[in-house]
Amino acid sequence: MTETKKHFWNEYQKEIAEDNFFYERSCIRQSFFPGSETIFLKILTDDLGKNIIDDPNQHTCTGIGYHSDVVPFDTTMTVVGRLFSLMKDSGVRNYVPSCVTSFGVFTEVVETWKHFPEELEKTRDNLRKATGREFDIPENIAHPSDIIYKYRKELKEKMKYQLVNRHTGKPLKVVEHIGCHYGKIFSKHAVGGAEFPQVLAGMIEEWGGEVVDYPERRHCCGFGFRQYLVMANRGYSVANTKKKFESMKPYKPDFIVANCPGCAMFMDRWQYTIAEMEGITYDDNKMGIPVLTYEEMAGMLLGYNPWDLGLQIHQVQVEQLLDKIGIEYNPDDKFIGKSGKYLGEPEKPENLVVDYGK
Repeated sequence: MTETKKHFWNEYQKEIAEDNFFYERSCIRQSFFPGSETIFLKILTDDLGKNIIDDPNQHTCTGIGYHSDVVPFDTTMTVVGRLFSLMKDSGVRNYVPSCVTSFGVFTEVVETWKHFPEELEKTRDNLRKATGREFDIPENIAHPSDIIYKYRKELKEKMKYQLVNRHTGKPLKVVEHIGCHYGKIFSKHAVGGAEFPQVLAGMIEEWGGEVVDYPERRHCCGFGFRQYLVMANRGYSVANTKKKFESMKPYKPDFIVANCPGCAMFMDRWQYTIAEMEGITYDDNKMGIPVLTYEEMAGMLLGYNPWDLGLQIHQVQVEQLLDKIGIEYNPDDKFIGKSGKYLGEPEKPENLVVDYGK
């Protein structure tokens, strides 16, 4: 029976390159959580000693426009080809897209070329005519969360903290949320597939936390592109997110972690929106449930300064979580900009309680 389980689990694994990566930044992550991309590069280079290329000539993958029916697929394939040409110029062959939507786009394009080689040749011709550039298909495409998952044990050895409540000694209860464009579009390219995604759960459990299993665990975060991009549809977006919060609330999670920038942003921001609209929150102290990216979670445990991680730009304040783990921070530095100047405190919401800690 055990051998049978191992056999089936092997089908849910994926190959994740070990080194020499080409990093493609996300357009929306740089707006929502720019510290996450910076800290990922630091973790890869400083903590793991890996080689990763961050090319200043990169650009959008067109994902949002493509999934909103604004950008034709032929155009998307040509844009993807140009990004792959930058990877070719760099001399590495392992592609790492920061955003799960980009991950889904690149996976879809490569799968299309695999099954319809005439589309590959058409894309090569389009790119050649437009830019004179040539490209190679990556040997490996891995999402950054795949790489952090792959090296979760090595990172644990370097961590100063664990996902443990220092007051009780018990594991923190963590809700993990997998982006749809990572785990559901081409599930065979996700660790654990759509049925048993492990890319975030594996990090949580390895670093001392407890994964919360709740009824709407695999429900959409509420982004949905057309649900949000069209203003008249935004009620659908917030309703989806509310459904998830109502489902997880009885389990009293300490925080939420996501591997998609849209998911992290919406589950963070909609808590403020719902509190302002209806006067309710989904925790006992009316402060909301902190929402982190996986890079922020890893960086926090490694001992990086929370404000260098960008945790101050979250709508739900994180001090309650930092204090629970015992992470040191200076509250006076929270709103100090890169220039060293004080930026001022943002206006506090009406119903979501804000406590800047210590």
